[in-house]
Amino acid sequence: MKALVARELSGPAGLDYTDVDDVGGDDAIVVDVGAAGVSFPDLLLLRGEYQMRLEPPFIPGMEVAGVVRSAPYDSEFKPGQRVTALAMLGGWAQQVAVPSQNLTPTPDDLDDAEAVALLGNYQTMYFALAKRGALRHGETVLVLGSAGGVGTAAVQIAKALGARVIAMVHRPNAMDFVRSLGADVVLPLTDGWLEAVKQHNDGRGVDLVVDPIGGDAFDDAIRALDTEGRLLVIGFAAGGIPTVKVNRLLLRNVSVVGVGYGEYVNRNPGSQSVFAFGVEQLVKSGLRPPPPMRFPLSEGRAALQCLADGGVLGKVVLEPR
Repeated sequence: MKALVARELSGPAGLDYTDVDDVGGDDAIVVDVGAAGVSFPDLLLLRGEYQMRLEPPFIPGMEVAGVVRSAPYDSEFKPGQRVTALAMLGGWAQQVAVPSQNLTPTPDDLDDAEAVALLGNYQTMYFALAKRGALRHGETVLVLGSAGGVGTAAVQIAKALGARVIAMVHRPNAMDFVRSLGADVVLPLTDGWLEAVKQHNDGRGVDLVVDPIGGDAFDDAIRALDTEGRLLVIGFAAGGIPTVKVNRLLLRNVSVVGVGYGEYVNRNPGSQSVFAFGVEQLVKSGLRPPPPMRFPLSEGRAALQCLADGGVLGKVVLEPR
């Protein structure tokens, strides 16, 4: 079968589209991949900058959607069934072997690319907002970096859970895209953005901040919180890992909350189904991801480079066929 293999930790340039052995095994569920997700953690992994460092060669790809090719006789999943899965690795290939507990049926009204867009980012943000942030109906959520995959999911999940959303955008060409997601207010992430947020929130701070950026925006993100506000640390797309001056937390009774979805699921086997179910219920109520940016699997380098260059609005997917 064909796959994208990471030959070296040099970013997109280290990927090789080549032939590899088919996957299989008596206990494995083998999925013919229809679409595989591309995320910022994938890019970090290919640069050797992710918290989990792998030595090449390996096949990246944490999110897949497709059709069951083969399964153990006693499995609840059967050949021909459409499924989505968090594979953790191996998804950027024509086939992938996935543990049964990582599989869920694909909704009939979503194609594979749409279904895979709802995996990592949307489950992460449901976990972040509903569990870690304890979001309540009517609260105000500020989303930094709202045009990327995580930011897109944050805006849509927060709105679906009944929040008012203020979305920050650092790419001028992304303003209309973020408005289309349902954000109540869309503002440029430029100097003075903190004052602009408060002006659009009756002079007060927000209840939650979703921060996938880190870096220089972090200090202002803490200042943006109202009393008892919560800042959700999702990642560090800006590159810098900030520090917290804890006196600011004490004086205003605010919280900085870590969101490590993958680590939580690894430490709590079976818990992924809870958050997948939550997203599924929102989908049944009408939530739909924006159309993903699609690349053939053979053009994986170009897809990753587009993500690295900031040319992606929403989600990137690779399609093996």
